[in-house]
Amino acid sequence: MIHLIGDVQGCDEALARLLADIGFSPSRDRLVLLGDLVNRGPDSLGVLRRMASLGAAATCLLGNHDLHLLAVAQGVRPLKRGDTFGDVLAAPDRAHWLDWLRRQPLAHQEAGWLCVHAGVVPQWDAAQTLALAAEVQALVAGPGLPGFLQVMYSDEPARWSDALQGHERARFIVNALTRMRFCSADGRPDFKAKEGSEGAPPGYHPWFEVPGRRSAGQPMAFGHWSMLGLVNRPDLLALDTGCVWGGALTAVRVDGGRREVQQVTCAQQQKPGR
Repeated sequence: MIHLIGDVQGCDEALARLLADIGFSPSRDRLVLLGDLVNRGPDSLGVLRRMASLGAAATCLLGNHDLHLLAVAQGVRPLKRGDTFGDVLAAPDRAHWLDWLRRQPLAHQEAGWLCVHAGVVPQWDAAQTLALAAEVQALVAGPGLPGFLQVMYSDEPARWSDALQGHERARFIVNALTRMRFCSADGRPDFKAKEGSEGAPPGYHPWFEVPGRRSAGQPMAFGHWSMLGLVNRPDLLALDTGCVWGGALTAVRVDGGRREVQQVTCAQQQKPGR
């Protein structure tokens, strides 16, 4: 069985219950976590330990909270109010877990599904998305990570171009794959609006509804957008169902032509606006 799972955000107890409910076995089954393994929940270190223990049976995408942990660990960003990954930073083997985290991908294809944390701009098809994600994964996993983290936090460039190079190119890729919700038809992401799909700024659409996007028809799964809730369409899965806000943690089975949704309820760990 192959399951895709939405944002865990440090809620290891809920993750354990969900894996038990779907009967997950690492010798038989596959998991893809859609990013934001850590932060805001009570046990980020437990999530990292659990997922690493599954070896090749699990793929964990990098989300914006995972990158934030790496930036804080490097001394590039300060802790924010509400950050709860102190257990990772205080662990005696923190270097091991930070190294494991930085080696995770930003996009992945599983059972025909293109999986990202946040979104894909309309100029990218599946092949280009995977190739661009691999570019940044190599940067994050390599010796250039500290330098990139120093310049990663910006909304510029505003629009994708194949001619982008260096840190500007990598920054745009990261922003699209880990932060985007809304996008314009000419490929300009909006990073401020966080409402549901009805809250699009003027001239913008939810990224997966932009007319003429090159990834149209490609089955896609993503997290990141808790205000959107569960979206279960034939070629689209949105799986951030607000576990850390007291919602649910969601898994969807996607292999063998079957579509099975499994959820566990979650105790509220943080309140919106905190």
